[in-house]
Amino acid sequence: MAAAAAMMVSGGRAALAVAGVLCAVAAMAAAQQASNVRATYHLYNPAQNGWDLNRVSAYCATWDADKPLSWRQKHGWTAFCGPAGQKGQAACGKCIRVCGSATFTFPPAGLSQAIVGLLQVKNRATGASIVARIVDQCSNGGLDLDYETVFKKIDTNGQGYQMGHLNVDYQFVAC
Repeated sequence: MAAAAAMMVSGGRAALAVAGVLCAVAAMAAAQQASNVRATYHLYNPAQNGWDLNRVSAYCATWDADKPLSWRQKHGWTAFCGPAGQKGQAACGKCIRVCGSATFTFPPAGLSQAIVGLLQVKNRATGASIVARIVDQCSNGGLDLDYETVFKKIDTNGQGYQMGHLNVDYQFVAC
């Protein structure tokens, strides 16, 4: 009887440990997205600059300038200083999806990939979305999207250009 009681107590501790891990994973996933974030545009002009992070003085050039050209060309570029997600060097090379809040799912598919992945961004006004790679940091509290490769592609109604910014949601995704 005492052995059975001991097993129940240790089983309860195991269940609490599992619950704790699940809560930590959920919190980490939730921290990888944000809604109604200001996204301005920046003229990186990656094609005209040979997709060279050093040439555009991108913060992430220290770590990512030697990545293969195909890696640097795969997604449009963005600076990142959003309210949720890793900052500085830890954000370099990650990808985001800029998108509307209705598209977020929990937990995100491929959670481990979301942590080392892309950022997907969507224009809240039009629903347009795109995946962008973080190559720089900013100080506007949101995103600074390359005009040609990201901003213009989701500013489908031209209102973002006229206002000088878009209101977007973003979520880290796999590159």
